[in-house]
Amino acid sequence: MPLTRKAVAHKLAAYLHHEISLDDLVAWANAAMMEDDFEEAHYDTIRDVVARLGLANVQAFGLTWEDCASILKQLGYNARVEIVAV
Repeated sequence: MPLTRKAVAHKLAAYLHHEISLDDLVAWANAAMMEDDFEEAHYDTIRDVVARLGLANVQAFGLTWEDCASILKQLGYNARVEIVAV
């Protein structure tokens, strides 16, 4: 089954919600790049985003909030911050 924009957005959301670590996100992205099975209608966007996520643990690239918001925008989603009492 091809990797979709929605699946990539959900994986990034899992990272932002601290459900997975940065290392897990990078490992997932690298595995996805090796499979090279992306939704055809959005192949270039998904490939570029997944490639970027695969470099997120390299100090020169990193992954800022602005990066995440931009990536989600490329995938057709908007990022928002919600403050929740603990």
